[in-house]
Parts: sequence; structure tokens; C-alpha cells
Amino acid sequence: MNKTFHGRIPDHLLYDPAHDMWVGREGDSVVIGATAFGVFLAGKVIAFTAKPKGAEVERGRSLGTIECAKTVLAIHAPLSFVLLEGNDALEEHPLQINNDTYAAWMVRGTPTHWEAESASLVDAAAYRAHVKRIEPDAVIENP
Repeated sequence: MNKTFHGRIPDHLLYDPAHDMWVGREGDSVVIGATAFGVFLAGKVIAFTAKPKGAEVERGRSLGTIECAKTVLAIHAPLSFVLLEGNDALEEHPLQINNDTYAAWMVRGTPTHWEAESASLVDAAAYRAHVKRIEPDAVIENP
């Protein structure tokens, strides 16, 4: 069955097109989650596990794992950070990731190289263009 992506890409976040992750800035910390398009590509998420509190995670390295129907995937960090907390509620109820990926943040952390690494993140318009390049028939709702 061929499915087409149908979802939203909020304007207020930054995005990592290489790993289909979003980043929200909250004061001195960041919250990170998977984009709706990333979840679409992975398939239905049935489990999520974050690295432990205090873990130092480098950009591109695993910040945790998700389990889908057929596989377990490492979640690649869109930037380097020290993990302040994983979303325990999401670990207990991982199906929330499938329902609203932007409310279902995965980790909160303190960025360690924000100035250098945030330049590799893109805004919503650029991420929408990225999704359309991969899937021209994608339906992207207004944010």
C-alpha cells in the first residue's frame, strides 16, 4: 500500500533535515523530538527509550531509540547537548508520538555547541521544501 505523507510542520521550531528531528529553544535549554515526516518514514512507533539523565550526546549520535513494528532505530541528535530529562510519560505511552509528534517531545537538554551547530538547523519553510523534494505529493497542512 502506497501512502502519502499528510501532516504539519510548525513555524516556531527548527529542523534537522538529515535526521527528521525538530528542536525547540526554551531559554537556556532545548526540547527535541521527531518530526511528523520522520515518524511517517519510520512507521508506527510502539516504544521509545531516552538515554539516561546527564548523558552527554554529540550531534549525530544516538539520544535514544524508537521501536517500530519491524525494527528498532537509533534517534540521531540534531545538535550536541547534556540530557536534562527524557520524557518519561512518552516512554510509558509511546503511541503519543504517532498522534502529535510536536507535543511529544523526547528529550530536554542543555546545548553544548549551540552557536556552531544551530546554523545547520533549518526553519519550517526550508524543512517543508525538503519534505517536498523527497515526497512531491506530500500534503503539508498550515501550521
